[in-house]
Amino acid sequence: MRILNLTGRYFALLLKVFSRPERHSVYARQTFNEIDNLGVKSVGIVVVISIFMGGITTLQVAYNMSNPLLPVYLIGLGNRDTLILEFSSTIMALIMAGKIGANITSEIGSMKVTEQIDSLEIMGVNSASYLILPKIIAVVFIFPFLYVLSVFFGLIGGLIVGPAVGAVTAPDYLAGIQYLFNPYYVTFSLIKCVVFGFLIASIASFFGYTVEGGAFDVGTASTRAVVNTNILILVWDLILTQLLL
Repeated sequence: MRILNLTGRYFALLLKVFSRPERHSVYARQTFNEIDNLGVKSVGIVVVISIFMGGITTLQVAYNMSNPLLPVYLIGLGNRDTLILEFSSTIMALIMAGKIGANITSEIGSMKVTEQIDSLEIMGVNSASYLILPKIIAVVFIFPFLYVLSVFFGLIGGLIVGPAVGAVTAPDYLAGIQYLFNPYYVTFSLIKCVVFGFLIASIASFFGYTVEGGAFDVGTASTRAVVNTNILILVWDLILTQLLL
C-alpha cells in the first residue's frame, strides 16, 4: 500500500509540475542555470570515471582473451560495446543519481523544511513547476551529452592503458573500436539516457518536495531518493533492453 501511495503522489506531483508555466522567460533562465549547476559541473567527474573505467575494461577484456585463436582487435571492440551499451548510459546514470539526485533532493528539501515553498505558494506561484520543471528539462537535455563524453573518454582511457601495459597495440585497439560498429547501439543508449535523466530529476525532486521535518529528514530523503532512483533505473534498463534490442 505504501508503494501505491508513493506512486500516486509522484504522478500527482508530475501533473502539477507540467501544468502551464506562468512566465516562460523566468523558466528559461532557471533552466539554463540548472544546466550549468547539474550538467556542466558534472563533466569533470564523468571524464575522470570514464577514463579509468575505459582503461580497466580494456585490461579485463584483454586478460579474458588469452586464447591465441581470438584476434587481438576484439579487445577494442569489447571495450567499445561495453561503454556504448551499458557503462556510459546505465552505470553512469547510477553514479549521477548519487551526485545530481542527492543535490536536487537536498536543495528542494531544505526549501521545504524552511517553509520557502510555502512562501512561493502564498505569492501565487506554482512552486512545483517553478522548482522542478527546469531541473527535469536540464537533466534530460544534458544527459545525452554526458553520455557522449563518457564514451569518448572511455575509449581514450582504453587507448592509453592498453598499449601502456602491453595488453594490446594501439593499431589493433583502434581497429577493434571500428570493427562491426552498429550505429543503433548509440541510438538505443541515447533513448535510455533520456529516460534515466527524467527518472533522476523527477524522483529526486519528489522526495525533496514531499519531505517533512527538519535537516535530519532532508538527509534521509536524499538517501531514499538515491536508492529508489537506482532501483528504477535498473528496472527501466531491463524494460528498454527487452523492447529496443
